[in-house]
Formats: sequence, C-alpha cells, structure tokens
Amino acid sequence: MRKVLGVLTEDFRLYHDLVAELKNRQIPFVTLSHSRRIPENVGAIITSPAESMRVRRANVIADDDIEVVIAKALQALEGKTRWEELLIGIDPGAEPGVAVVGDGHVLDARVAGSPEAVAQIVERALRTYPSSRQRIRVGHGDRTNRNRILNALAREGFPAEIVDEAGTTHPTERPDIDAAIRIAFVAGVRASPPYDVTATSGEIREIQRRSRVKSEGMVTISKDLAMAVARGDLTIDEAIRQQRARS
Repeated sequence: MRKVLGVLTEDFRLYHDLVAELKNRQIPFVTLSHSRRIPENVGAIITSPAESMRVRRANVIADDDIEVVIAKALQALEGKTRWEELLIGIDPGAEPGVAVVGDGHVLDARVAGSPEAVAQIVERALRTYPSSRQRIRVGHGDRTNRNRILNALAREGFPAEIVDEAGTTHPTERPDIDAAIRIAFVAGVRASPPYDVTATSGEIREIQRRSRVKSEGMVTISKDLAMAVARGDLTIDEAIRQQRARS
C-alpha cells in the first residue's frame, strides 16, 4: 500500500501555506481532522508544533518552517529519518552554489543570494536532514567571496573545510550547483576564520562593471563603494543609490 502525506492542523495560516506549497510542488496529500480516524495509508503527518502532542501516530512532523517540515515529511514517507553522513558543498561566488548530499544522494541544490546567505541555507539543511556526521566544504577559489562565506559560517558556529576545487567546474547548464556537488565529495583542510576580506583591483573593476549593467549604463559606482560591496557591507543596489546621491 502506497503511503501518502497527511496535513493535520487547526492553524488556518499554516494550513493555507502548506497546501499552497504542496500544490505548487505537485506533492499529493490528504487533509486530516483531529476528530476523525487517521487512515492507515497516511505515512507521515504534518502539523503545527503546538498540536504535535495531540497526534498519536508515528512520523508526526512539526516545524514552523514550511520548507523544512515538507522535506522532513517526504523523508519520513521514504522511511528515512536520519542520515549517516551529511555533506554540504559550496562553490564560492557572488551567488554561491550550495549542494546538500546525504549518504551519497543529492538531497538539495540551490544558488544562494549572497555569500552571507549560505549560512542560513546550511542551518536549514542541518535541521532538515538530521545526521550522525556532518561536513561543510567550501571551494578555495574566488578568495574574497570564499572568505565572506567562511566568516559567515563561523559566526553561526559552523566549522568548515577548504577544498581544492580544481576540476570541479565544468561547462554545464548549472555550473555553480554542479561544482558544489563535486566539492561536497572532496575532503579539505579545516578553515580557521575570521579571514580578511579585501577585494583585488580586478574584483573592484568587475563590481563597477556590474553596477553599470545594473543601472543600464547610468551609474558606475566608485572604488570605495565597490569595495564595500565586495566586503558585503552594501548590496550593489544600495551602492548604486549612494552613488546617485553623490551626483
């Protein structure tokens, strides 16, 4: 008998958000009630943290994070509630690729919005995929953004390894993500942050070029603003606004 996912909550907002996300991802589910018997074909139940003690069944999943609770429920449906080893590979860049690998299988892969955003993705992955061992591995390239990633991870208490990423990048439709997957499988050396974040002259010029593209040729931000963007003190949009205010 194929098991299905059940949604059981009297929290209207949670129910609305869950149903919207499940439908968006085309994940089959059934709606349950506290006053009715739970069918035998329900293999995992999503509910709110406040209601979890009311549900007398195995595989009751409760979390305030919609993405986390759905991922945990899908794992439970597959009979997997814990992983022996979780590997997180990170391909550094202005928008880093991040891959989560559990016991050799890619569980999640995405592009982070910034180097600092990687720490939040790592925190969510560790919470979503409980494991006996964890390894966080960051490619050694793109020193400025790599150091920003390592510093952000350290601030959240996540130890990481620096990996020689030679040979991990190939011309594919999603090079950052594919490189992150390869980095996850390569052992590295323990990072020792905090690291200095000082952009090279080439990186400064590249950020200035991006500011021209972003502003449709209207603005080229100054070197000091480009350096602030490289350090993560400003977004490029904020730097463009400041440059316009100087004019």
